[in-house]
Amino acid sequence: MATTQLDRPSRRGVAVRSRRRSRDRSGPTAVLFSLPALAIFAVFTILPTGYTFVISLFNWNPLNASQSTFIGADNYRRLFAHSTPSFAASALTSLYFTAGMVIGGTAISLAIALLLSRGGAWLSGVRVAVFVPHVTPLVATSIVWVWIFNPQFGLANAILRWLHLPAVDWLESSTTAMPAILTYSLWHEVGFTVVIFLGGLAVVSGELGEAARVDGANRWQEFWYVTWPQLRPVTLFVVTVSTISSLQAFTQFFVMTEGGPADATTTLSYLLYQEAFVFFHTGYAAALAVVLFVVTALFTVLQFRTRRSTSARSTSA
Repeated sequence: MATTQLDRPSRRGVAVRSRRRSRDRSGPTAVLFSLPALAIFAVFTILPTGYTFVISLFNWNPLNASQSTFIGADNYRRLFAHSTPSFAASALTSLYFTAGMVIGGTAISLAIALLLSRGGAWLSGVRVAVFVPHVTPLVATSIVWVWIFNPQFGLANAILRWLHLPAVDWLESSTTAMPAILTYSLWHEVGFTVVIFLGGLAVVSGELGEAARVDGANRWQEFWYVTWPQLRPVTLFVVTVSTISSLQAFTQFFVMTEGGPADATTTLSYLLYQEAFVFFHTGYAAALAVVLFVVTALFTVLQFRTRRSTSARSTSA
């Protein structure tokens, strides 16, 4: 009985100290430590975004801002007017590229991660080799892949000739240009998502898999009913990151095709570059940037809401 009476004040003291720590984390001291990060975010993200929206309301003169004229929403109306390339066509091209990167990249990286996770320590060199393309410069590797897709002496057509298949003009055909860029982009980006999936697989419960195998489950059933449900949060993160990076992709389109042939690879990001730095339609380019920002934000919010609802269902289950 005496031990119980002594333990109660000590537990009460621990609770009081934990409440004090939580107040310290959310109090003025925490806000003070967060101010530098908030200031950097405001200066380099919030203010430029707001300024871009302001520019989108003007017929902006990039050489002399004082000569810019306010035109309201005209730049946004122009998005739906007839032009070459049109906003709608560029949006569809961006959607095509994003769908290929998200669906193809997620499936390929998950498959590679599953293979590497079962290989043990001797596959550590393969893991490094898979990740290395992601850290190489986009410009340099894009130039290398331009040579790979060269119709006369590129590696891609050399393989086709070895297989007794006709050569393909990869980057000069509107049919094959986007698949060629998708192939390069998947090669460059999959290494990052493989590492993310490997991290997710490292915390997957092995006991549940063993129990499923004892109950007679095969490899596919073990993956679908045991491994995959535990990987859903990681998969949603991969989908979110892949969507954002694909919508903002620019370098490979600029280096490999310059938006061609016949605007077949002109995405929203490349159209924005053209309007701003080739045709100097700064106000219209700013409107494109605002729309691209809104679309990216909507995709991100939608995917995070899906992740939250999925986590809530798994917790309740």
